[in-house]
Amino acid sequence: MAGFLDRAKEQAQRGITQGKQKLDEAQAQRAGGDLLKKLGAAYYAERNGTGDPRATLQALQAVETHIATHGDGILRS
Repeated sequence: MAGFLDRAKEQAQRGITQGKQKLDEAQAQRAGGDLLKKLGAAYYAERNGTGDPRATLQALQAVETHIATHGDGILRS
């Protein structure tokens, strides 16, 4: 009986770990998408003469930092 409960506990723990990983990935994906939107808005404003090139550079650096941390999955969506 104890062996069964141990296996069930291990399986539940694996499920929790996998669920947390998927949640973390989804949150990173969403954050990356938001950063890309900000970069696009900054670039658009700069091209129309209402934006600051520094804002575009900061947005680009934020995207690059996100990619360095989480990978380039946000670029494939």
